[in-house]
Amino acid sequence: MAQEFVNSRIQPGKVVVFIKPTCPYCRRTQEILSQLPLKQGIMEFVDITATSYTDEIQDYLQRLTGARTVPRVFIGKECIGGCSDLITMQESGELVPRLRQIGALQ
Repeated sequence: MAQEFVNSRIQPGKVVVFIKPTCPYCRRTQEILSQLPLKQGIMEFVDITATSYTDEIQDYLQRLTGARTVPRVFIGKECIGGCSDLITMQESGELVPRLRQIGALQ
């Protein structure tokens, strides 16, 4: 169930972030991504606490990405990591080209 839930959301050309709404790192990630000129419908924030199998989702994210923590940020089918990884990409100038590469920017 968790594998199907996660895999059904990760798609080429999309930015998907698995979050918990009470997590400050998740909120910071949402702030950063919301400031970018992304095309309508490209970005999805997935609240894993809205399901009855949050732990299983986190277990699957660990198998898939190497980390159980949220946020887990996917640009296309690739997980770039969490909030600190997103900030590093933004500060180094890698984030916008990566988003452009998948056609996510306006």
